[in-house]
Amino acid sequence: MSGNFRKRFIKIAATAAVVMAVALPAPPAAADGAPDERPDVPVGTWLAARTQPAVQLTSLTYTATVAVPTSTINDAAFNRLVEQATATVLSGKISSDERSIAKWIFQRIAADVDTYVTATTPERTVEAEVGGLCTGWWVTPDGYMVTGAHCVQVGETELSQLFAQQALAKFNKQDAKEIISGLRGIEADEEIVKLAQQIYVTFNTGHMKLRNLQQSLSVIQSLPGGGVDKTAKPVPAELVSVGESYPGKDFALLKVNGQQNLPTVPLGDDADVRTGDTLYISGFPGLVTNTAFFSLESRLEPALTEGPYNAKRTTQTGVPYIQTQAPSYHGNSGGPVFSRDGKVIGMLIAGTVSEGGEASESESFVLPVSIIKEKLGEKNIKPAQAATTTRYNEALNDFFRHYYADALPKFREVQALFPNHPYVAKHISDSQQAISAGKDESPKPILMWVLIGAGVLLAVVIVVVVVMLLRRRGRRRPEPPFAPPGGGYGAVPPHPWQQLPAGQAQLPPPGQPAHPAQGPYGQGGSDGYGPGGYGPNGYGAPPYGSAPHNGHVPYGAGPHSPPWNPQGQAQPPGWDQTRAVRYGEFAPPPEDNSR
Repeated sequence: MSGNFRKRFIKIAATAAVVMAVALPAPPAAADGAPDERPDVPVGTWLAARTQPAVQLTSLTYTATVAVPTSTINDAAFNRLVEQATATVLSGKISSDERSIAKWIFQRIAADVDTYVTATTPERTVEAEVGGLCTGWWVTPDGYMVTGAHCVQVGETELSQLFAQQALAKFNKQDAKEIISGLRGIEADEEIVKLAQQIYVTFNTGHMKLRNLQQSLSVIQSLPGGGVDKTAKPVPAELVSVGESYPGKDFALLKVNGQQNLPTVPLGDDADVRTGDTLYISGFPGLVTNTAFFSLESRLEPALTEGPYNAKRTTQTGVPYIQTQAPSYHGNSGGPVFSRDGKVIGMLIAGTVSEGGEASESESFVLPVSIIKEKLGEKNIKPAQAATTTRYNEALNDFFRHYYADALPKFREVQALFPNHPYVAKHISDSQQAISAGKDESPKPILMWVLIGAGVLLAVVIVVVVVMLLRRRGRRRPEPPFAPPGGGYGAVPPHPWQQLPAGQAQLPPPGQPAHPAQGPYGQGGSDGYGPGGYGPNGYGAPPYGSAPHNGHVPYGAGPHSPPWNPQGQAQPPGWDQTRAVRYGEFAPPPEDNSR
């Protein structure tokens, strides 16, 4: 390959590459925007999917031996009460029927139980367990969890009420039945039964003692290979730090040992949200977790509610709280509250309730994230995010974009990192089904596009090389000689057989005999390259490329003539015996009549 040809080849190949790059469709990007940019799904859908793995149901449990004394009626006090009832009837303040009198007596006893009921022996005992469910969320991959202070501890008065409600119901019913039986001949109606039970609820609660009190904290966590289902079990948690219950800094820090690669949620800043922004609360409302007719799977999946940021409040002790219209319920306490960007901006702590105990929407109160950071800093706990969360979020974005083939290996990586992940197994199954159904829209890998482009470029280059070679070979084929009218040398460069070595006789073109009188180039002569030969009557005067000679019509250098070679002379340099056939079209030789 000559230097000029190589340069032309490189230039054409480069041009072909540019043309190919313009002609080929650009490969699609790996994702629509940044890897962590929200796909085209509702904010709540995206946010719930990302945060649910880190939001866990927490359990606070107290166990104790509950002891209450046997009760008996104080006869002296009771007889005085009967006398008062008789006087009241005579004064007309109550009806004289026995049922009305019995109700009046029970009301007086319930109002002053210890005057009319006395504790005696034997002591009655029962083993009891009480507790509550709240919401917590992981802040580090190695098992630190944030929740509310009132979710991990209960005041003494409230604890006694819980045990009384849980453990004393049997005793209360039994004692009420005995006092009602003392109403000889009176049939107790519903009101009398309630009054009798209230008497012993008050008495037994007041005289109850708790022995061997034990407290335990746990996180409800799924087992490896399981999901949000019956495989979940309580995992013990250690109380690391606890603040003051609402309206104080209602914060608690738990630690679950033996954990790694836990999914977490990131912390934002107070300044991330302001009045009017939408807030999102994640947690476990008690109206679901405490309802038996919902399946366990349903009860172990957090609920997401949303509502506007209403106002920033401050308690009398200077603790800031955010008021939001996002609905919350018993059991939501301790749950994370998110901005639309998926970062925690606070923790749900409290809400007002109606007289009937129902939650009042638009009055949920959130402890700001600045207080949470302050409390974590006191224990030198730094929130962190493991590869579990990073890969899971990437896989979710692919999943929501219908890039199921891209999402599948990432979900499997998450499952390998954290086998207890409650949702990844379901996403793996869903991705496989979508791929099988032909719903995958994953973009082709960039390497594939590079290979396709390289293949096209190679094909273009090959075509260009072939064309160049054919053109170069075509240029090597000599063209038929042509001279302008009037003849003369110089219009066409001489053929190779004209350029003889020095001292060698000039030879005529193929098909013409040598002439001893031939002059130099351009000097004329009947057989030379002058006006008489390469002129108007040059190759065309006799029809086949030569002038008559010795009375014969030579056939020129056509396909039927023998190769021309003057006797006694060597072939001219570069002479090819078959070269003469390239001069043009030749007719068959004329019939020779001289023989």
